[in-house]
Amino acid sequence: MNDEGRVRKATGFRLFWITLWARAYPRIVGTTREKSWIFFDTLLPVMGTTAYIFLYRALNAPPDYVGFVVVGGAMTAFWINVLWSMASQLYWDKDAGNLELYVLSPGPLMAILAGMSVGGLVMTGARAAAILTVCSLLFNVTYQINSLPMLVLVFVITMAALYGMGMVLASIFLATGREAWHLSNLLQEPIYLASGFYFPIKAMGFWVATAASILPLTLGLDAIRQLLFAAGPSLGFLSVKAELAILSVLAVVFIAGAYVSLYKMEEIGRRQGRLIERRR
Repeated sequence: MNDEGRVRKATGFRLFWITLWARAYPRIVGTTREKSWIFFDTLLPVMGTTAYIFLYRALNAPPDYVGFVVVGGAMTAFWINVLWSMASQLYWDKDAGNLELYVLSPGPLMAILAGMSVGGLVMTGARAAAILTVCSLLFNVTYQINSLPMLVLVFVITMAALYGMGMVLASIFLATGREAWHLSNLLQEPIYLASGFYFPIKAMGFWVATAASILPLTLGLDAIRQLLFAAGPSLGFLSVKAELAILSVLAVVFIAGAYVSLYKMEEIGRRQGRLIERRR
């Protein structure tokens, strides 16, 4: 409020910032309200990760492979969050009747989805840390961090690119209507393979790994493994600096693409109402 007691209207960056944290708040607070979700969201990924660990041990694989699986299992939490809590979110909000409020509100859709990203990142980060801690203690995984600042930078850029891709997918899923549910199911397992969650992506060959690099998790996970394990550099696809540069480009491209697609979608919704009611 100003000196005359009138409420100052938020615009520009201030409006974006307020909208972002207003949308992030429910997801951050909601993580503590349903305790059973925390249990199952942590237990089930641990069980899946454990299966691959026993497989590598049965094959007498090098110990670092166990660490590769543990890190990959922790990163799956972020992909699941992007796929189900980001990409499909606008479609679900449309069915729930919330999309009209988003489109008509003064806050930009980009800020709303960015808030979902921040809230989801906090929520998922806690669960990924739990998976990483539990599996590391259970299977005696040892880490050899080459550069902590580089590791943090790679993770941040990877998350920026990943959630930027989630914003782009949110527009696509909304445009596809009822097919959004099928697209979510369709993309889940192929991304596990293409991103190399449970094995070094280098094993798939140069051209397949290059094609899979359009996914931020592919290069991000490969770079993180190189920075965490002694055998990481020898099993890495590209150098960490090269992968970081590509991830930075992907982050800019996906975030810019999300801005354009959401802006056009918002304009269509406000002018024609096509996102609110279907025309027959």
